[in-house]
Amino acid sequence: MSRNNEGNIKKHNDKLHKAQDKAKKAAMDRKEKLKQITKKFNEDKASENN
Repeated sequence: MSRNNEGNIKKHNDKLHKAQDKAKKAAMDRKEKLKQITKKFNEDKASENN
């Protein structure tokens, strides 16, 4: 019996893709959070200047 049978390959790929999706989501969340922080910072600076 081969260790590289179709079932094992599918399990491995599913696990790999799940990890990649998790990393991608974390990166997108960080970017979104940074955008919100930057927006708030810019609004605060604008209100200080007025």
